[in-house]
Amino acid sequence: MRIRSNLENYLFVLPAVLIFSVFYIYPFYKVFTLSLCQWDGIANFNFSQNFIGLRNFKELIFQDKVWWQAIKQAGYITLIALIFQNALALVLAMACDRDIKGGNIYRVIFYLPPVLSEVVVGLVWRWIYDGNYGLLNYWLNSLGWSHLTMDWLSNPRTALICVAIIHCWKGFGWGFIIFLAGLQTIPRQLYEAARVDGANSWQIFKKVTIPLMIPVFILVSILTVLGTMQVFVLILSMTGGGPGYHTEVPVTRILASMVGSSRFGYACSQGIIFGVILLAVSFIQIRISKHMNKA
Repeated sequence: MRIRSNLENYLFVLPAVLIFSVFYIYPFYKVFTLSLCQWDGIANFNFSQNFIGLRNFKELIFQDKVWWQAIKQAGYITLIALIFQNALALVLAMACDRDIKGGNIYRVIFYLPPVLSEVVVGLVWRWIYDGNYGLLNYWLNSLGWSHLTMDWLSNPRTALICVAIIHCWKGFGWGFIIFLAGLQTIPRQLYEAARVDGANSWQIFKKVTIPLMIPVFILVSILTVLGTMQVFVLILSMTGGGPGYHTEVPVTRILASMVGSSRFGYACSQGIIFGVILLAVSFIQIRISKHMNKA
C-alpha cells in the first residue's frame, strides 16, 4: 500500500516534471553544449569537430567590451525603473486606494500601458522622438524652445535615457497593481487609530504603511530587476541598439551574435553568463529581503 501510495504521488507530479524537463532542463543542456562549440547555425553540428572548450567564455569575459557596456546600460535602465517607475506606481496606487470619485476608471487607465504591444509602443514613441517630424520637437518649437530640439534617439547623450523613460512609462502599471493590492490588505483600523493618536499623513505613511508594505516592495523590486534587465522588444523597435552601441542591452547583443555574426556558440555563452548574472542579482535581493523581514 505504501509503494502504491508513493507511486500515485509520483504520477501526479510526473506531468509537471516532464514539462519542466522538456522546456527547461533539455534546452539548458543544449545551450550549454553549444556554448562550448564554434558553430554558425547552418552547417551540420558535430560536437567533437566544433568543440573549442571555454574559448567563448574567455572572449566574452575578458575581451568583449560591448557586452559589458550592454550589461552596464541594462543596469542603468533598471536603476531608473527601480527609483522612478516604482515611485510613480506607489504614488498612483496610494491615490487610487482612497475613496475617490471614478477610482475604478483610474485603475483601468493606469493599467493600460503594460497591456499595450511593445512593438506598437516602440514605433509610436520613435515617431514622437523623431528629429525631423516628431511630436516632441513640434511641441518644443510651439513653446519657443526650439534650441532644445534634436534627434533624440540618434544622439548618444539622450538615446538611453529616452528609452529608459518609455520603459518606465510602459511598465509602471504592473507595480501599480501589486502596490494597490498590498495597500488594500492593510486594515483601515490601523489608519484610524493612528489619526486618533494625532499622527499626520507622513507619520502614518512612515510608521504604518511602509512597515506593512515591505514584502510588497521586495516583490516589486525583484520583478522590476528581472523584467528590466531582459528588456528587448522596446529597444529593438525604438533604436535597434543604436546609435552605435549606446542603447545595447544583453538580449540585443545575444541576438546580434546569432543573426548578425552567425556565432551561435558565442551567443549561447552570452546567454549563460547573463543567466548567471540574473541568478546572482536575484539571490542578493532574496538575502536582503530576508534580512529586512527579520528586522
